[in-house]
Amino acid sequence: MVLSAFFFACMNMFVKLSGDELPVFQKVFFRNAMASVIAIAVLIKNKQGFRPKVKGSMPFLIMRTLFGLGGVVCNYYALETLVLSDASILNKMSPFFAVLFSFIFIKERPRLYQWLILGGALFGTLFVIKPSFANAAFIPALVGFLGGVLAGAAYGCVRKLGLMGESNPYIVFFFSTASTLIVTPVMIAGYVPMTVYQWIYLLSAGVSAALAQFCITAAYTYAPAKEISVYDFSQIIFASLMSLIVFQQTPDIYSIIGYIIIISMAVLNYFISNKKITKKNNG
Repeated sequence: MVLSAFFFACMNMFVKLSGDELPVFQKVFFRNAMASVIAIAVLIKNKQGFRPKVKGSMPFLIMRTLFGLGGVVCNYYALETLVLSDASILNKMSPFFAVLFSFIFIKERPRLYQWLILGGALFGTLFVIKPSFANAAFIPALVGFLGGVLAGAAYGCVRKLGLMGESNPYIVFFFSTASTLIVTPVMIAGYVPMTVYQWIYLLSAGVSAALAQFCITAAYTYAPAKEISVYDFSQIIFASLMSLIVFQQTPDIYSIIGYIIIISMAVLNYFISNKKITKKNNG
């Protein structure tokens, strides 16, 4: 999970390095096209085929794609303006909203403490977003927050698909391939020629995203999400270091307070969940 967090931070860093002059959809295309190629190779290796494994999974595959694509677009837009660590923490609201959307899609009712923790995390985002139209970064921060919400909805769909029995490689294949096809016309219409460095940065972003997906899949194979998801927030540490070393950017004191609140909510959720599981097993 920590390796996954590192590679996701690298992905965001490479996207930011590619420059503001490249359209967002051009960046999204390269990120998803690379993941699509790798997913296709995995399906061929596993001799799985290119059709859904489970009847009735298509509506949730489509919703996962639309929500996931929207989340990536919002995240990449936010990266153009925000400090790297700010964009990363706003995107990391997704685990909190995954709880909400799991309730909507599969009726997994959150407990009272989970609602309170979600509220605490939302309070923390106010310090990062700093809502004020006088703040030039307000709109990008709001878009970055929306990206986290959409990513949470996408993870809710993934949870539903997993319970239905759909295979993980096919879910990755469908999302990455369908989203690549969706953004291709927009990317072609607004294509901006790239330098050698920009090609390297975007291809590196695609590779980093693919490596992150493989790592996170392996992590969830070996341990339940409630036991390891807190380690995903190590991405903020990596992103903060990259912001400082690569971009010479440092978050302001309000953003740091927001980081502390949001990560504290994640850690609190982790300990409460584990305590309840231990109590249940012992009882």
